[in-house]
Amino acid sequence: MKGPGIFLIQFLGPEPPHDTLEGLAGWAAGLGFKGVQLPTFRKDIFNLEQAAQSKGYCDDIKGMLADKGLEISELSTHRQGHICAFNPAFNDILRSFGPPEFADDPEGRKQWARRQLLLAAKAAANLGLKTHASFCGNLLWPYFYPYPPPPRGLIDDGFTELARIWRPILDAFDDAGVDVCFEIHPGEDVHDGVTFEMFLDKLRGHPRCNILYDPSHMLLQQMDYVGFIDIYHERIKAFHVKDAEFIPSARCGVYGGFQRWGNRPGRFRSLGDGQIDFGAIFSRLAFHGYPGWAVLEWECYLKRSEDGAREAAPFISRHMIQVTRQAFDAFMTDKADPQINRRLLGI
Repeated sequence: MKGPGIFLIQFLGPEPPHDTLEGLAGWAAGLGFKGVQLPTFRKDIFNLEQAAQSKGYCDDIKGMLADKGLEISELSTHRQGHICAFNPAFNDILRSFGPPEFADDPEGRKQWARRQLLLAAKAAANLGLKTHASFCGNLLWPYFYPYPPPPRGLIDDGFTELARIWRPILDAFDDAGVDVCFEIHPGEDVHDGVTFEMFLDKLRGHPRCNILYDPSHMLLQQMDYVGFIDIYHERIKAFHVKDAEFIPSARCGVYGGFQRWGNRPGRFRSLGDGQIDFGAIFSRLAFHGYPGWAVLEWECYLKRSEDGAREAAPFISRHMIQVTRQAFDAFMTDKADPQINRRLLGI
């Protein structure tokens, strides 16, 4: 496992050092981070189109980061992935998620997002990356807990269409040698293990369709987030280290009752302030040989972001496990001797 890394999206700002990639890199390195996950929707931070076209641009970015002791963990197209496939119910809400010229053109916005994802495959290859972080979109989200039940076949049709949209994108990433890691996230059609399986089945097991594991979203859904690793570890290729808490309430549940974050039973917290058992998580990932980055994603409803980031690097470092090269009881075991084994068994 590599780390600690930091997802820069929540730390973008209008003032130095948060207004440029170089400034953010120096700030992150000063806190002890070793990697950065880069958002790609702001050209002033990272120019995705230029990165797709110019290996020189990519080399310059990598060189600047290396001078500060940093690597790129992944590029992120969470925003573009979210709008590559969205339900018409969200047309107006998502007006600002693409270029201004597509604010009143939902179809144009989707096509722009899909082109962005194809650029991201080329950019990731030019940067020498092996994993990429994204969302899948939400054609079906308005029907996630429907009354009355959805028409027969609606869910199947939705995943068929989602797979149709993503298959050529995943093929492009396959050509680039890069895994796409979909964050398991409420608000996306792929929001738990079952829906990931449905998506993967429609993609006929596409090798580049993988998982960005974030336990906070599983805690808020009251899932077994440690057991999830045992089931899906072969597809977990990226990891957001994010904490959360769920305080049972007599007034509302996992859906939050349309409340602000601070009033919901389930809330995101800074690392160490929530309920997630990161010792168990890091142990299971290490046991299964997870080779990727451990990347902070900060979304605490309460603590100041700068404090959350400052505390996160040592927190992640403390939990990372260097896997032992030999069993603790290896010295007690002699070489195999069939005759001794037969005597021990009384045969």
